[in-house]
Amino acid sequence: MTSMPRRVVIVPHTHWDREWHQPFQTFRLSLVELLDELLDRLEADPSYAHFMLDGQMAVVDDYLAVRPEQEERLRRLAGAGRVGVGPWYVLMDEFLVSGETIVRDLQLGLDRAAAFGGAMEVGYLPDMFGHVAQMPQLLDQFGFRHAVVWRGVPGAIDRSGFWWQAPDGTTVRAEYLPAGYANGQGMPDDAKELVARVRRFEDRWRDLLVGPVLWMNGTDHQMPQPWLGRVVAEANDLQDDFRLEVGGLAAYLDEAPTEDLPTWRGELRSGARANLLMGVASNRVDVKQAAAAAERWLERVAEPAAALFDPGAWPGALLDEAWRLVIRNAAHDSACACSADEVNDAVLVRYAEARQIGEGLAQRAARSAAAGLATAGEVVLNTTTRPRRGVIEMRLWGRDPWPGTQQLGRRGGVRPSSAVPLAGLVELVHQALDAAPELGGVELVDDDGVLEVRLHPGEAADGRLVPADAVAALERRRDDAAPGARGRIAVVLPERQKVLAYVHDVPGHGWSRWEPAELPVEPVAVDGDGTGPVTVVNGLVTLVVDPTDGTFALDGVGGMGRLVDDGDVGDTYNWCPPEDQRVVDRPTAVDVVVTERGPLRARVVVTTGYRIPARADRHVRRIGEVDLDVRTTIEVLAGSRLVRVTHDLDDHAEDHRLRAWFPLPVPATSSVAECAFATVERPLVAEGGPTEAPMGTYPMRRFVCAGGLTLVQDGLLEYELTDLAGPTIAGGEQVDAASPATGANALALTLLRCTGVISRGPMATRPLPAGPMTPTPGAQLPGRRVLRYAVASGDDPADAYVLADEAFTPLLVARAPGGGTAPDRGRVLDVHGAEVSAVLRRGGRLVVRVFNPTTESTTVELPGRRGWLVDLRGRPQAPFEGSFPLRPWGIATAQLDD
Repeated sequence: MTSMPRRVVIVPHTHWDREWHQPFQTFRLSLVELLDELLDRLEADPSYAHFMLDGQMAVVDDYLAVRPEQEERLRRLAGAGRVGVGPWYVLMDEFLVSGETIVRDLQLGLDRAAAFGGAMEVGYLPDMFGHVAQMPQLLDQFGFRHAVVWRGVPGAIDRSGFWWQAPDGTTVRAEYLPAGYANGQGMPDDAKELVARVRRFEDRWRDLLVGPVLWMNGTDHQMPQPWLGRVVAEANDLQDDFRLEVGGLAAYLDEAPTEDLPTWRGELRSGARANLLMGVASNRVDVKQAAAAAERWLERVAEPAAALFDPGAWPGALLDEAWRLVIRNAAHDSACACSADEVNDAVLVRYAEARQIGEGLAQRAARSAAAGLATAGEVVLNTTTRPRRGVIEMRLWGRDPWPGTQQLGRRGGVRPSSAVPLAGLVELVHQALDAAPELGGVELVDDDGVLEVRLHPGEAADGRLVPADAVAALERRRDDAAPGARGRIAVVLPERQKVLAYVHDVPGHGWSRWEPAELPVEPVAVDGDGTGPVTVVNGLVTLVVDPTDGTFALDGVGGMGRLVDDGDVGDTYNWCPPEDQRVVDRPTAVDVVVTERGPLRARVVVTTGYRIPARADRHVRRIGEVDLDVRTTIEVLAGSRLVRVTHDLDDHAEDHRLRAWFPLPVPATSSVAECAFATVERPLVAEGGPTEAPMGTYPMRRFVCAGGLTLVQDGLLEYELTDLAGPTIAGGEQVDAASPATGANALALTLLRCTGVISRGPMATRPLPAGPMTPTPGAQLPGRRVLRYAVASGDDPADAYVLADEAFTPLLVARAPGGGTAPDRGRVLDVHGAEVSAVLRRGGRLVVRVFNPTTESTTVELPGRRGWLVDLRGRPQAPFEGSFPLRPWGIATAQLDD
């Protein structure tokens, strides 16, 4: 009996990085050339049945921005199934952007693809550097049944198809690309050679492959190959072992086998089968910090503020612009900063612009809310779902101290200029009055023989002249003055003071007018001046700063915040130690000064000096020496369990990694870190393989919990559980003293990882290059860096969500003029029972997205609210009134009836 030929589905495509080792505009020149040729080819050659535009709509928009006249041709071909578009807007990195950025990326891609007949209904994830645990649930909520993956698949998966399960149990079928997205690149124009290549691929992966052979005919920036249809037809005529056809990925997956497939639950972060490129979380920390700020201002501040406090003026166009900037930056080579310096410069600009939009919209919404209050005064607004309390910074009028505050400085009073001849003084006064016509009056004061013209902004008062009378009097003084008489102009500013104040209870998604009162919590107290140990207490935490080495003890556990510098001869993708590693972990000089002593905030400034190697010589040994001075501000606030730390340093060393180490109160065999819409528990070391050494470094979103300690950070995404003695290097491989049996006794947070090239050739932690060897002097991060994080005792992930907002999500402060109708305290939206990921308006209606990052079912309560639960495309799923159940690890989106 003759066996049936094996089906080979050829998917012509290009993998298109918008920017990488070349900047965006340079790559776009090639993109325009590619699509110009492709459109002509598809229309002229029916045998060229399909071409996939890399699963991302940015490719289409970038092309049409240059060739708008080609839109109709592209729409026609996409609508006929000849061109595959979407579903993503960009192929993002899943770990280095927020869960909301992932959702908005896919929403934007689907919205744009709808104009071209609809998107490819496949979760195409061909080159992400690992995959988050909740991706199956996200894809399912968009209506997708399939994912296509390459990096991160663990060694336990022994089939090219497997069931991928999110923590909540949602499952999609995943198609694993064993040779990546380019197994069919460079299609030969000889039919015999094509068949031979397919046969070699089948022989190599025979035990892994299920169903037809998926032949991905494309690679990075590959142009269409015009002989495709002809050579496929010739190959089919030549033999009977394979039946080759040109088609789309969605059609292939619709017929993919589903029987007897293995199952994997959770994130895909293994280097067993393909290099995961684990060091991208720690390179170019400036990019990661900019991303954290932009996403925080949009997601946690600006959108909820605008949606709740200024709903009549929803700034949809501005928010869309900000999100488009963030989404473009989410592309994996951009967010991961494994790109040319010019690219990273552009990424930083886009993040800055998105953050500026977020900050501006948040402040506008705060002013709008404050304007509605009946009583004048300072109003504090909370854009998060939980009630907030804590220390805020405000500027108040007056010179005298306000009850319950800590004064930081005063401004105001008389600000005089230098003395000038009276003739020149008259001209100065005219210019000042023209520039500021609204004045509260002018005074002419004789001060030790010098005439001083004092300008008073604000309301008029007795004893002041109106501007016209003041000018006339000044001119008379000028005319009558003796030769050489001089005068000066002065602005009288009202006395203002910068203070710290305590807000006791600001409702979630609400506001509270601040009134001066005695401090309702135990004040911060400081003992010591820096010549010996400095102790800071607030009733919740005890901090002791050691003046001998600059570290601190937290609740009795010492050695916290030890700075450790070691060599890095890797690249933007991977850390790699030099063969002759030199570790510097002791300062040459330490100076401790208490700069604030409470009662609301204590600050201890620790200045440490280090002599560290200047660079790595031929990637073998660290040579030379440079000074590294670090100014560390350690801060304790009244009513807070957190110890906040800011490192301010000026770095001019190269080829090195700087980390802060924290002894764990108890040994840990695993960590729990935040990722998109969940937390994930991880072992001490990730699985490695022949293309990447096993490593203990992992990414986190905002926090990590382990061994009785919680660390939250601002754009410092890489951590490792290790041994206090540190890892050792033997035979070019990393051997970590921590083990699952004994556990780790320290947590290391990467502050800087400085390298000078996109990719290197063979190195100890990765034997093959991961990209071009393009020099990136900017990735050495020369110059000043300010790095922020906070630590607290305890390792409860539910508590860590609270601490992350407390540390870095700002409360908004605005001045209420009074005269409105709103009460001094209130809330617009009440949500209980889950974490809130987003509050926004869509189609004029309030939308709230929540998730349950626990193993227990919960009830999400929205008192007084009703509406519909919708999927991530906005399609109604079920009505609710007042509350709805949410399964463990579940994600839900509620569209409210206002």
